[in-house]
Parts: sequence; structure tokens; C-alpha cells
Amino acid sequence: MIATALQTTLLGLRLRILDPAWLWIAPLGLAFGAFAAWRSWQRARAARRLVPDDRAARVLPGTSATQGVLRGGALGAALFLLFVAAASPQCGERTEIVKRSGIDLVVALDASTSMLARDVKPSRIERARAEISALLDTLRGDRVGIVAFAGEAFVQCPLTIDYSAAKLFLRAVEPGGMPQQGTAIAAALDESRRLLEGGSRGGAAKAILLVSDGEDQEGAAVDAAKALGEAGIRVYAVAVGTRAGEPIPLTDAKGVATGYKKDSQGRTVLTRADASMLQEIATTAGGTLLEGSGGDLGILQLVPALEKLQKGEMESRLSVQYADRSAQVAWPAFFLLCAAAMLGEGALRFRRGAS
Repeated sequence: MIATALQTTLLGLRLRILDPAWLWIAPLGLAFGAFAAWRSWQRARAARRLVPDDRAARVLPGTSATQGVLRGGALGAALFLLFVAAASPQCGERTEIVKRSGIDLVVALDASTSMLARDVKPSRIERARAEISALLDTLRGDRVGIVAFAGEAFVQCPLTIDYSAAKLFLRAVEPGGMPQQGTAIAAALDESRRLLEGGSRGGAAKAILLVSDGEDQEGAAVDAAKALGEAGIRVYAVAVGTRAGEPIPLTDAKGVATGYKKDSQGRTVLTRADASMLQEIATTAGGTLLEGSGGDLGILQLVPALEKLQKGEMESRLSVQYADRSAQVAWPAFFLLCAAAMLGEGALRFRRGAS
């Protein structure tokens, strides 16, 4: 059962029930025990009616319902307590200081039209988004931001530890939604640096993951990488695409390919990944070029590299901790079930010691 946790105060103590739905079932245990006790009393009463009162003691000795009623009561109380234990009661709160540590990471994602090429399946941009999303699933306590770029760069997602929100922003990065086409890697690196330095805290290491085909059309990318290296910000690069060349598909509003991009002379434009440019950018900024195999871009190879970076304290807050009390409720239920199993139907008898 899954339900919203219930919190209340009982006798001055904070009490939390993790699965309160079980509390609605708990009265059924008492009802079952009451029914069992009533049935035992009914059987004893029916037997008494068949025999005259003056002969009952000799003909029907031990027809009292005492044991049956006690057995039903014990069974009902045991079931009630088991249901309460299943609700996971917690109390006895204590306050702890919880610290979160990690690094600051900005993903600079190329969203130029060349990222629509399909030399990487299903396309460069879709494959990059999928692997970045997988990277976000591995992060623990690191803040992540997203910078989208084509002819210009802008912050798509500010630094956050809400990875679900970051994925939503990531899915919105589309070449068709970029205001200006081109591939301005230097602008992307500068915007990533502003994002990192604007939200810096806790002495955490800073890093940039540059995901692009490397066809820099604006220049100055190496100079921007040098400034990042001097500022202590490492750049890790991923080359998306192949060096053989791939035409850039043109699509309609429904995403259906209608042709390929052509230059002013009517020739089909080919896009090629420039891994050497990305390698130079990464090396200049103290990082490395991440390379995958097959259809894998190699983005997840960033995980061990991030683990080696210095982590800083990102967050320190008070957290209320509760002690689980399910066992304290379940043990009495167990003893009551044992008692119910030992009780019979007749009158309750006590063995007297030898005089």
C-alpha cells in the first residue's frame, strides 16, 4: 500500500505514520476477534440449553465460554496490532545536520542545425540528449546547469540539484528553437563560465562538459578555454558525429525530412565532426576529450573524472529523523497470537500446586 504519510502529536510526542491506509483496516482485526468471542459464547449457550440446569454440571462439564472469549479477544487484539505495525509508526524525533557536497557542472550543448545529422542514430542532438540524461541519473549532490548554443549562447537551466527539472530543460533544447544559427563555441564557454562563477559557493570544483560536433564558426574558442583553465575550470569535450561527413536534413513542422541543406550554389552541405578542435579546447582547459565506441558518445566516461575533483559543501540544513516503532507494536501481537493458540473452548482453569 502507498499513501501519504500522516503526522500528528500524541501525548506531547511527534508521531508519524508512513502508510496510514493500514490504520483503516486495523479495526477489522478487533471486529474479527469480537466475532470469534461471540461465536464461542453462542456455542456454549446453545449447549447449555439442551441440558437441564440440575444436570448441566455432570453432563456438560467445562462448557463455559471463558477460554473461547479470551481467545477471540487475544486474536482480535493481535490482528489490530499487526495492522498498526504494518502502518509503520514512527516517533521519538531527533534533529540532525545534513550536509550535501559535490561539484558545479555546466553542460554546454550544441544545438546548431548540424546536430540534426544522422551519422549518429537517431540523430546527433537526440543521442546527445539521451546520454546527458543518463549522466544526470548518476549525479549525487552535484549542481548542474545547462547552456544551449548555436550562433549565440544562453542559459537553458541554472545550477540546480533538481535533476528532474534539468531533464525537462534538456528535452527543450532543439535546433529549430535557436534564435540564431551557427556554432559559437567561444560564446558557449564564456556563458558557462559566467554561470559557474555567478553561483559559486562552498569551494566546490567547477567543470564544463562541452558536447558539440566541433565545427566552430566564430573562432576564439581556444582563447576562451585558456581563460577557463586559468580560472581553475576544467573543460571536458565530447565530439558528436563522424569525420566522414553527413548531410544536414531539413524537416517540416512534424519532423518529417523534406530534403537536405544546400549551399548558395545548390550543393548539399556536409557536416563533419572536428575532434581535433575539441581535443585542443579540452587540453587547454585542463580536461580531456571523451571518446566512445559504436553509437556511444562517451559522455558517461565523465563520471569517474568528476569523482576525482574536489567536492565542496553545497548545502547544510536541519533534518528531522524519526525512530521506527513497528517492532515494539509487532512483538505484543506475536505473544497474543501465541496465547490465542494455546487457549481452548472450555472454562479457564488454573492448575493448583500440590499441598
